[in-house]
Amino acid sequence: MALKKTHAAALCAALLASGCSFAEDVLFPPSGAASASHAEGVTEAPPILGSSGYEPVSVTPGSPTGTFVGAKVMTLRNDLQSLQATLGRQNQSLQQIRNETVQDSQRYHGTVAAINARLQVGTTPGNPILNQQWNAAQGELDRITDDVLKMNRLTNEVTSSSTMAAFMLESVRAARSLSGAVDEDHRQLRILEDETNRTVVMVERLLSELTNDAQRQQQYVASEKQNLNTLALGIKNGALFGGGLSGRYNAGSYNTGGYDMAPASATRASYSTEQPLVTIRFDRPNVNYEPALYAAVKSALDRRPNAAFEVVAVAPVGNTPGQQALAASNAKRNADSVLRSLTNMNLPASRVRTSSVSSPATNSGEVQVFVR
Repeated sequence: MALKKTHAAALCAALLASGCSFAEDVLFPPSGAASASHAEGVTEAPPILGSSGYEPVSVTPGSPTGTFVGAKVMTLRNDLQSLQATLGRQNQSLQQIRNETVQDSQRYHGTVAAINARLQVGTTPGNPILNQQWNAAQGELDRITDDVLKMNRLTNEVTSSSTMAAFMLESVRAARSLSGAVDEDHRQLRILEDETNRTVVMVERLLSELTNDAQRQQQYVASEKQNLNTLALGIKNGALFGGGLSGRYNAGSYNTGGYDMAPASATRASYSTEQPLVTIRFDRPNVNYEPALYAAVKSALDRRPNAAFEVVAVAPVGNTPGQQALAASNAKRNADSVLRSLTNMNLPASRVRTSSVSSPATNSGEVQVFVR
C-alpha cells in the first residue's frame, strides 16, 4: 500500500510539473476489481514459427508394360517425381526463411530491450545514442518485413504446387478407367495413387503451416511498427512509455458507429459540466505534456477498455474578433498536436474526435481530453 501511495504521489508531481491535471479518481471511482495491465516497456513476443519439415515421399519405380495405360503411368510417375523435387526445394526455402526470421527477431528484440533498459533508469530527452539504436531497431524490423514477403512469395509457390498435386491425383484416378490396361498397369496405378495422395496431404499441411506463419508474422510486424512509434515518443521525452495504447482495448467489442467528428457546438454544453480526464495548459512554450497524457489515457483504458476520447481545443475569449480568431487558431493547433501524440501512442484514430470551444475561464488556451 505504501508503495502504491508513493507511486501515485510521484505521478501527480509529474502531471503538475508538465502543465497537466488528471481527474482519474473523479471519472473512475476506485473499485474492488483490479484491472489487468500490460508490462511496461516490453514489446510483443515474436510469434512461434512452425517447426515441421516436409521432405517428399519417395516414388516407387515401375517397369514399362508396353500398353497405352502403361505409358500413361510412366508419364504420371515422372510428373510426380518432378513435383516432389519442387516440394523439396520449397521445404528448404521454408527452413531457411524460418532461420533468418528467428535471427532477425532476436537482433530486433535485443536492440529494443537495450533502449527500454536505458529509458527505465532515466536519460536525457532526445538522447542521440538511443536515436541511433532506434534506427537500428527500425532496420532490423525492416528485415523481418522482408522475411514476411519471402514467406508470402513462398506461399504462392506452394499454392501452385498444391493445385498441381490435386490435379495429378485426379489424373491418376482417371487413368484407372482407361481401356487396354493389363493387371500390372493397375497395380502400378494403385501404388502411384497412394503416393500421390500422400503428397497431396503433405503439401496441404505445408501450405497451412506456411500460411499461418505468414499471417502471424504480418500481425506481429504491424504491432511492432506501432510499438516503435511509442518508443520514439519515449526517446523524445527521455522517459519510458509502456506498450502502445492500441493493445489496451478489445477492438472486436468496440463500435465506432455514430462517433464521427462533431461540430464545436455539440460539445459547448457538455464542456462546462463534464470533468475532463486531462487538462493541458499551454501557458508556456514547449509544454512537456506527453508523459502525463500517456499515463492518463493508459489508466483510463485499463479501467474501461472500450473507452473513446474527445480532444477539445479551449480558446480564451478575445476582446476583438481578430484576437478571438487568433486564440482559436492557436488552440486548434495545440489540439492537433495532442491528437498526433495520441496517434503516436497507437490510439486508433477511430477512438478519438476533436472539437473546439471558447471559454472565459482560460487566459492562455488549453486542451482538454474527455472520456466518452
